[in-house]
Amino acid sequence: MDGNLLYCTPPDQFHLCLNKSSCPRPLAWERELDGSRPMADRRLQVFHTVARLLSFTKAAESLHMTQPAVTFQVRQLEEHFNTRLFDRTHNRISLTDAGKRVYEYAARIFDLYGEMENAVREMTGEISGVLIMGASTTIAEYMLPALLGDFKNKYPDVNVHLKVSNSEGIVSMVENNVIDLGVVESPVMNKNLVVDVCRMDQLVAIVPTNHPLAKRGKIQVNELFEYPYICREEGSGTREVVAEYLQASGVQTDYVNVSMELGSPEAIKGAVEAGMGVSIISRATIHKELKLGTLAALTLDPTLERPFSFVHQKQKFRQRAMDELLAFAQGYCKDHTE
Repeated sequence: MDGNLLYCTPPDQFHLCLNKSSCPRPLAWERELDGSRPMADRRLQVFHTVARLLSFTKAAESLHMTQPAVTFQVRQLEEHFNTRLFDRTHNRISLTDAGKRVYEYAARIFDLYGEMENAVREMTGEISGVLIMGASTTIAEYMLPALLGDFKNKYPDVNVHLKVSNSEGIVSMVENNVIDLGVVESPVMNKNLVVDVCRMDQLVAIVPTNHPLAKRGKIQVNELFEYPYICREEGSGTREVVAEYLQASGVQTDYVNVSMELGSPEAIKGAVEAGMGVSIISRATIHKELKLGTLAALTLDPTLERPFSFVHQKQKFRQRAMDELLAFAQGYCKDHTE
């Protein structure tokens, strides 16, 4: 690569392109331009991603490449070593012995590249790069916009890409190295991941303002379930925490009259406002509705709280930008408890 001139593939007509729009074969543009990957052998990067995910399709999505481009890069590496790196059987792939060895060395190579970049940036004082962050729906909608806005003002050369899913999906992304840092709203069971509590979040019951319970300041959960209940979808951190709370309170979930399952706090609030049922939701999500008087919030007895937590891989090294984001976010959480 020379300046902004990039080689693109496939190799039957190798040529140089000035930009993606003018490239007649934009199958495998290098991502190094956006700083999201170390400057290493592209074939090795692609192979490492396929080997980690054990899927050409998922690797293509992760690398923002087409699947033929991913296949081409892996075949190039196999031709280089003159051996197969993957066994392909029944639409599944697995690493050969040679593939396992290459994967081990590739991981060490990328660790060294990362250490080199961090070392040089520490010498120059530069904090830059691309971080991929993931957050569960509640956190992404109500906590992160302000946090990331303040972080961007302080570190303008760090670009943060945000992926949104439920807590189960975010943990899976961290496990598969799809994202650098996750923020979730339910306990993380994987002991191989690092989990740091950001802040505590209170969950409250919500009802329409004309509901018989609306004037009650505090209720027990069994009183709430005398009415149709609107809950989050499977895999939601909120749903998991509420289920654990019910179990601890001795409430049989089989007897809960679940009228609807919805996929976001906004959908749940709208349904409750429309008189379609009651729900349990994060207090952080209802500031506007309480101010406008469209919902009534009731404290649960006993109080229901859960942690908002950062979750990431255990790593020998991290980008300096990652360390700065973690430190900034932890400080932000301490300063903004509501």
